[in-house]
Amino acid sequence: MSSKKILMIVGDYVEDYEAMVPYQMMLMVGHSVDVVSPGKQSGDCVKTAVHDFEGDQTYSEKRGHNFAITADFAQIKSDDYDGLVIPGGRAPEYLRLDKRVIDIVKYFANANKPIAAICHGPQILVSADVLKGKNCTAYIALKPDIEMAGGVFVEPNASASNAVVDGNLVTSPAWPGHPEWMRAFLKLLGSKIEA
Repeated sequence: MSSKKILMIVGDYVEDYEAMVPYQMMLMVGHSVDVVSPGKQSGDCVKTAVHDFEGDQTYSEKRGHNFAITADFAQIKSDDYDGLVIPGGRAPEYLRLDKRVIDIVKYFANANKPIAAICHGPQILVSADVLKGKNCTAYIALKPDIEMAGGVFVEPNASASNAVVDGNLVTSPAWPGHPEWMRAFLKLLGSKIEA
């Protein structure tokens, strides 16, 4: 397997599992991952949030860990990367306001490079206007956003453990979907995983 270079975009209160677990999975299979955040440099951190499903009308939220930024957002070049990971949490709702974040997503979509987005991550895809005609899943509350952006919303299964692949795009409703989501993303990257 040849090593791939992955870009992960995060921000404060990114969902803890949705940043840390994919990051570790990518490293485990030999890929390199640059974690970036607007206005932050290598060595900085973002705060994470832990979201859980505890029987309430929506998820609960607790303070998570600090997650390290490994590259300077201002210095990255999109064409240096083979794939893009967009975790969920609260970060996507304000990251989608950053023009450069949107330009990066559009680059990956137009170049047909693999994009993995989970939970609230598709909010950024909506803002980048890259979902027209695409099958996509996300946290259920994003259904209206995805449909208004011209995407086809695929309902999460009961355990939120499914993933949806449409061309270069892999989406999942929440962190219980990590195995399916990351397996599909690695397949798009051409990674070989022994079962």
